[in-house]
Amino acid sequence: MNGPVAPPGRRPNPTRGWIVYARTTTIAAQPKSIDAGIAYVRDDVMPALQDMDGYVGLSLVVDRESGRCIATSAWETDEAQRASAERIRPVRDRAAQVFGGSATAEAWEIAVLHREHSSDTGACVRATWVTLPPDQLDAGIEYFRTSVLPEVEHLDGFRSASLLVDRGSGRGVSSVSFGSRDAMEGNRDRARALKTESVRKAGATEVDECEFELALAHLRVPEMT
Repeated sequence: MNGPVAPPGRRPNPTRGWIVYARTTTIAAQPKSIDAGIAYVRDDVMPALQDMDGYVGLSLVVDRESGRCIATSAWETDEAQRASAERIRPVRDRAAQVFGGSATAEAWEIAVLHREHSSDTGACVRATWVTLPPDQLDAGIEYFRTSVLPEVEHLDGFRSASLLVDRGSGRGVSSVSFGSRDAMEGNRDRARALKTESVRKAGATEVDECEFELALAHLRVPEMT
């Protein structure tokens, strides 16, 4: 047999090795409850996930002004991600209660992840949601990897970047982390110009953008570029 043999349940990508999967849980929180929610995710959700097969790590971003909070868990296989969904549901529902809001979960494939520096206390994240025709998604991923990522790396305060995709719908979300809020705010104009050009050249449609505080950063996803 030629080429690598996939571990059980894992799907190979010919250019990037094995694919890692993710689930995002978006919570419309009460701003006054965000600190309590962060503590619950750190002290209760993370230990519950660590006991599950295929768990790779978790991050949490929060927007204290709007109350929008997103927890992202990563999984070695799509099967592990799916199997964990029911087991974690009671903990996720409790997290929504602690945050004072409702939760919505979505499944993704991690298409690109590049980490230049670790993200320390005070790090922030700018996330952009886009859509593409599903048959153009692979071309969009390649454009992000070869054209967008090299430009993003030169933004002041850059720490890491990722791209999550849903192949069935053509949706994608890019997240870029920076060392501080000052750095993120300082590069906003340059980043906006880069985003506008990139979205146009990729043939994508921007759906949303939001800036967050990186409250928890415990993803152990390997480099995927």
